[in-house]
Amino acid sequence: MSKFLKFNINLDNFIDNLNKKIKNNNKKITMLLKIKDKKYINFVKPIQMMEEHLEHFFTPLSHINSVNNSEKTQDIYTQSLPIITEYSTKLSQNINIYKIYKEIQKNEKNTLNYEQQRVLELNVLNFELSGAHLNDEIKERLQEINIRKSELSNNFSQNLLDATNAYEYIITDEKNIEGLPASEIATAKFEEDRVTKYKFTLQMPSYIAYMTYGKNAKIREEIYKAYVTRAPQNAKIIDELLLLKNEMSNLLGFDNYAEYSIKSKMANSQSEVTGFLESLIKNSKAQAKEELKELQEITPKTLQSFDAAYYSEILKKEKYDLDEELYRPYFEQKSVVNGMFKFLNKLFGIEFKKVDEELWDEKAFSYDLYIENKLRSRLYLDLEARESKRGGAWMQNFQTHCTDENDKEQLASAFIVCNFPPSSDKNPSLLRHDDVVTLFHEMGHAIHHMLSSVNENEVSGVNGVEWDAVEFPSQFLESFAYEPKVLKLFAKHHESGEVIPDVMIERLVKSKNFLSASGMLRQLEFSIFDFKLHSKVYQGDEVQSLLDSIRKDTALIKTPSYNKFQNGFAHIFAGGYAAGYYSYKWAEVLSADAFFSVVDEGIFNSNTAKKYLAIVLNGGGAKSMSKLFVELMGREPNPDNLLRLNDIK
Repeated sequence: MSKFLKFNINLDNFIDNLNKKIKNNNKKITMLLKIKDKKYINFVKPIQMMEEHLEHFFTPLSHINSVNNSEKTQDIYTQSLPIITEYSTKLSQNINIYKIYKEIQKNEKNTLNYEQQRVLELNVLNFELSGAHLNDEIKERLQEINIRKSELSNNFSQNLLDATNAYEYIITDEKNIEGLPASEIATAKFEEDRVTKYKFTLQMPSYIAYMTYGKNAKIREEIYKAYVTRAPQNAKIIDELLLLKNEMSNLLGFDNYAEYSIKSKMANSQSEVTGFLESLIKNSKAQAKEELKELQEITPKTLQSFDAAYYSEILKKEKYDLDEELYRPYFEQKSVVNGMFKFLNKLFGIEFKKVDEELWDEKAFSYDLYIENKLRSRLYLDLEARESKRGGAWMQNFQTHCTDENDKEQLASAFIVCNFPPSSDKNPSLLRHDDVVTLFHEMGHAIHHMLSSVNENEVSGVNGVEWDAVEFPSQFLESFAYEPKVLKLFAKHHESGEVIPDVMIERLVKSKNFLSASGMLRQLEFSIFDFKLHSKVYQGDEVQSLLDSIRKDTALIKTPSYNKFQNGFAHIFAGGYAAGYYSYKWAEVLSADAFFSVVDEGIFNSNTAKKYLAIVLNGGGAKSMSKLFVELMGREPNPDNLLRLNDIK
């Protein structure tokens, strides 16, 4: 019998089965509350596993709705959200469970291990952040807010996907595709009424292709405008979400949502977050201005937002003699995946073995992970773009490593989803180096979840990890995608098999921090906008005004007035990053520090890498990341390494 769940979903009876599971869970909770001598093992553990099993049931629906979206998945997912949200909210507000957890925390303080103590610590905090201690009227309103928030977030995401799929730009004059890579032309090419035409969309591979290589500025602006004006109906969703989050925060005793959000993160206060971000702006701005000056010098026209990628590519070629299109034949998707597996084997001793199983798409694959011949977890990969798939890249956990009530071990599993150029019978999927970095990033998340050895599922893998630390393992791993030793493991020409020449690696490494200060400012713009947006109530035009005011300090190229970036900011309005987008930079302090330690030790024989596996990856969320980092490095993180990683002086 397989140690992993078979990926299976029956949409026809999903809602009925969901209701049955929730009914059974509620019965079980009633039964557990009747136990006279309540302890961790007979009360907390069964509730944990009950929730884990509900996740096993629900995750395939959320996954399939993201990767094979259809009217049917949308309908079932939309129906299920209020059901699951109402159940989860009531559970998180159950005053009886809250009191029992606090009693167990007190009574078994000296007998529980640190993993179990962490479960109780985080649960007590979550109960309080859910309003378990408040009166019934407030709890009822919080439940209404949670249900509505989940509906709005789903609508935001669906609007974005629909708008992305609805747009296409058709080119018939071949002059307008001059300069585009042959692979991109082949992907865009189609025949209609015996006429050869070229289609460009807002799907990320296609969008990036024209914005980077398309010579026609009018077409670039047309496609750019379509991208930054997607889903205008999301503006109303943003207004309602901001009101609901603020009301929720006030009901729970916080001044604003940012203050509420910080309570469960590594950062200690709002001022600490804003001070951190503002110091990075101060350190980056002068260099970013010099970068823009250099970019402006290669064109007599005043640079516009839709020019940036195009002229950046020209400047990069000029400065580093680097043509990104020449690299793509060395980054064939399957070769990159296998090379990444080889790298992880050399770094951590992980072995990957392909599994023969039927999944949700013919281009999705699964692998079992072994360390020292012991099966540890399963990985699912779905890497190519298609219309039914939500844009972007992400890791989603499925099963979590733990032991159940009978001390039986459950192994972990996770999905990695990307939107790389699609392969066909004629054309392989050739990646940009940025795509390689993305794959390494998501793999960092995945192994963080899959290699946990923690036995309590609520603090195993990525569970229980502070949100502003969760990007540490992903950023740590992505940094290796520029290391020559690592590149030589997989960067081989897909036709000749030639290993990428040293001179090409040198150019790539030199170009790593091309326009890095400008990139830093862009990320800081998103972070500060997110954090300030959740620090008080903004509505309607105030949202745009806030963003415009921040851009005065961060956007060195004037942003067009029609740019409504916020309507597509899914990370904070449809994901978990609200008042937490700063986490990318916060965690990068940790990742840069650990990365340089491994590099300085020679990478493959690194003692820090071995400790990283044992402490960070095995440790999951059973300890605060601040404690794990000190265990790993023997000291507090050094923020200077973040600037060093980005070559900001």
